[in-house]
Parts: sequence; C-alpha cells; structure tokens
Amino acid sequence: MAVEFQVKNVEEFEHMIQNMDFRVSEALVSTILKNLKGKRKYLHAFSVISEDDGDIYDITINRQDFKKTLTEALPKYEKEEKYEECVEITEAIKYLQNKNDK
Repeated sequence: MAVEFQVKNVEEFEHMIQNMDFRVSEALVSTILKNLKGKRKYLHAFSVISEDDGDIYDITINRQDFKKTLTEALPKYEKEEKYEECVEITEAIKYLQNKNDK
C-alpha cells in the first residue's frame, strides 16, 4: 500500500518538499527499492491528501530518475543514522549503474 500524506493545503506539501522532509525521501526510496527490477516506466510513490479542498494528488516516479533519487537520498539516510537502509540504497545504486553500463 502506498504512503499517504495528510496536509492542510497544497502549500503545506510544498513546504515539505522545499524543506526536504525525510518522510518524502522514505516514500520515494521505498518505492524504488520495491520496484528496482520491474519494467513499468512510472511508479506510484505516494499520495497527498489536501484537507482544505479535498483533492488527492498521486505522486509518481519515473524509472529513469531512480539512480538520481537514490543518490540524493543517501546523505539524508546517513544524517538520520539509518545505516542498514544506506547499505540497501548503495547496493541499488550499484545495480542501476551496472544495468546502465551494459
């Protein structure tokens, strides 16, 4: 089941993105790691539910962005001291690099 974020309004979600909220990184990384070897080009990562207007925004990630997203997330995981996840992320980056080199 995909992650859902309840926010008061879209501005609150934009604030989460601008401040690089770790929960957003977790949702993206989790989606990537679960679908590393799949074929689908776009994957649903999480949903944002706006309380004010009742809208639901589905956020997807393009398979082409996997390596970049994981690379950007790694320092955040290090900062949070989630070292086991750091190992998984590093292995996934290597897997994607090897796959692209072939």
